[in-house]
Amino acid sequence: MIDVGVVGFGLGGRAFHAPIIHAVPGLRLAAIVERSGSSAREIYPDAKIVRDIEELLAIKSISLIAIATPNETHFPFAKRCLEAGRHVVVDKPFTSTLAEARELVELARKHDRVITVYQDRRFDGDFRTVQELLAKGSLGKIVRFESAFDRCRPQIRANSWKEKPAPGSGVFFDLGPHLVDQALQLFGKPEHVLADIRIEREGSLTEDAFDLTLYYKNGLRAILMASMLAPDPRPHYRIQGTRGVYVKHTLDPQEALLRGNHPAMGDDWGVEPEKDWGTMTLWSDGELTHANVPTLRGDYRDFYAQVRDAIEERATPPVTPDEALRLMYTLELCVGSSRKRAPLPWAFSA
Repeated sequence: MIDVGVVGFGLGGRAFHAPIIHAVPGLRLAAIVERSGSSAREIYPDAKIVRDIEELLAIKSISLIAIATPNETHFPFAKRCLEAGRHVVVDKPFTSTLAEARELVELARKHDRVITVYQDRRFDGDFRTVQELLAKGSLGKIVRFESAFDRCRPQIRANSWKEKPAPGSGVFFDLGPHLVDQALQLFGKPEHVLADIRIEREGSLTEDAFDLTLYYKNGLRAILMASMLAPDPRPHYRIQGTRGVYVKHTLDPQEALLRGNHPAMGDDWGVEPEKDWGTMTLWSDGELTHANVPTLRGDYRDFYAQVRDAIEERATPPVTPDEALRLMYTLELCVGSSRKRAPLPWAFSA
């Protein structure tokens, strides 16, 4: 049994880390850092509730710590945990800069600890479905990949740290890591990156929309988008190939379940209802065929199960250090491209 501590009990800790850790065999949710209040104690009465990270690190039995705090704290908190000899999961984004990410990776290697990033969207059912479609070549050669994370939030959330100017704040560092990571997983390294990261809502103090284009040498374009002004959201996925098109409108159901305090339990967890499946249109000999595509089951529990296995030296981390660095490099490149209003060459070296 691996004892786990969670740092932070806002939305990230409460909805995306604690319930998943609690549901994975071989992991025990032993302690939670909640700076004030008693909601963690009410939900997890068997976990020890502490008020700061030093109090958590004083619990010697805890070997794995999940960092689920505001983005600008990821680096100092993860660094402190590694220096204390703990394995670490950091919520996305890994850090606010590539330099910080490199320092954490080197520190983890020095102390022979596992460090990984909570890219839970790799474990979405629709992403797994897209991976399968591409592996089978169902759409032929992919020429255009579109992925959007649209929301309808025209009002500024004054109390949210995500909407206050700080390193790693704003929609790009909130949703960009998901979309860019998936593109890199599917298609590998691009040749160039072009980004437009901007403010669309009146009164917003941080960027709240972006359009990214990853250019690949085979003619493929991966177009990644997000907006907070989307009462009629664009499809979550639209993938165009030489044989057909796959379109998926809705998001994986796990986030809504976790936000609604549903326990991540049972064999039906992550199963998407048929009404939300994507559709595939294929053309052959001048004729079109249309079909619903059953969405594979998603399961965020698989992330922490793989972390458990990595600590026990039975698997690689779900996000390897090189993958984490590659993503941070690409995010920084996007920021640079947006500032220069120009495409920039992708030339990452670990």
